[in-house]
Amino acid sequence: MKKIYTLGVTALIVLTSCGPSKDLVAAQEKLKNTQDLLNTATVKLNSCLSDKAVANASLTALKDQLVDLRKTNDALISSSKEMTVLTTKGADNLEKTLESLQERDLKINRLQDAITKKDSITLAIVSSLKKSVGIDDPDIEINVEKGVVFISIADKLLFKSGSFTVTQKAKSVLEKVAKVINDKPDFEAMIEGHTDDRSYSSGVLVDNWDLSVKRSTSIIRELQGMGVNPAQLIASGRSSYVPLTDNNTAENRAKNRRTRVVVLPKIDQFYEMIENEVKALSGQ
Repeated sequence: MKKIYTLGVTALIVLTSCGPSKDLVAAQEKLKNTQDLLNTATVKLNSCLSDKAVANASLTALKDQLVDLRKTNDALISSSKEMTVLTTKGADNLEKTLESLQERDLKINRLQDAITKKDSITLAIVSSLKKSVGIDDPDIEINVEKGVVFISIADKLLFKSGSFTVTQKAKSVLEKVAKVINDKPDFEAMIEGHTDDRSYSSGVLVDNWDLSVKRSTSIIRELQGMGVNPAQLIASGRSSYVPLTDNNTAENRAKNRRTRVVVLPKIDQFYEMIENEVKALSGQ
């Protein structure tokens, strides 16, 4: 027993006298420092990785923005080109519209001038025509309506009742009408027959339509024989449908039975006629 105790004490003394060596302590200290450095490096690495992720996300967003900006820029360039084209077209259209308005205003002014002068010179034109051909008969009327010259001749000067044969007496009147037409070679003359409302039928003539047109063609043949260019002449019949007055008396029916010579000038020729009359009135 005593031996055992002695061995234990001896072992305890040996163990107590053999504590950690300096190298081990140094190694342990170095290991601890290395572990601290590793931990610090790991923290920094994680921070860098996090920053890199943020940077990548920002880069992707910037790339997307760049793509959008390029698209927007391309769209603006395209829109700018279209706007330029539209602006050019708009300017052209505006210029054309202004020119059209100016032309219209000029025409309106001319028409207004013509209308203003018409009332004052109509009588002068009628008087000029009458004097030029020597027509001065109550059964022959010459007037101007809406730029057209009308010579209206009562049928009693041209035809016998119910007939379409031109009388000898009418030829002297028609010679004067022929002179009016021949003086205006660029004009056309429509010979327009009118009847009263009494029914008419004779031979091949069925009604007043036939009679009014037949009287027109009869006068045209006379005028053609007097040297009028047939290309200037137009045959026309109005039957009884354009009366001057009611067909309720013999006198009124006689007024409605007439032949009208419609002289059809071109509008510029009518203006020239107006200008000539205005100059004559003003003594120029």
